[in-house]
Amino acid sequence: MPSVLVVDDDPALLRIIETVLVAAGLEVSSRNTGHAALRAAHARPPDCTIVDWSLDASGHDMDAVTLCRALRDGEDTADVPILLLTGRGRWMEAAAAFDAGADDYLPKPFSVQELLDRITSLTR
Repeated sequence: MPSVLVVDDDPALLRIIETVLVAAGLEVSSRNTGHAALRAAHARPPDCTIVDWSLDASGHDMDAVTLCRALRDGEDTADVPILLLTGRGRWMEAAAAFDAGADDYLPKPFSVQELLDRITSLTR
């Protein structure tokens, strides 16, 4: 069973994604800050990481791009696939994420099946 680290500072969305992934049989760990996610990823590298683009829009923690770069810079996390969740039609966000090391992106709103398909593809 693949393990997935979900990172989002929106507690409602974090809980929804976590519930859906657990119901699909995935092992899920969730964090609400970039720093907490980075610590968790280094402690036990997941098979896939899902990061919300709007992570820390307030500027008090690590934003999504910084987290992607930090994961890529880590010896133990450099090869962990990263799926970025973006706002609808925000292709510039996706481009910045790819530059920072994300492997794929999924625009919101998305279906449960789309999310599961992306995770399956990334964890093969």
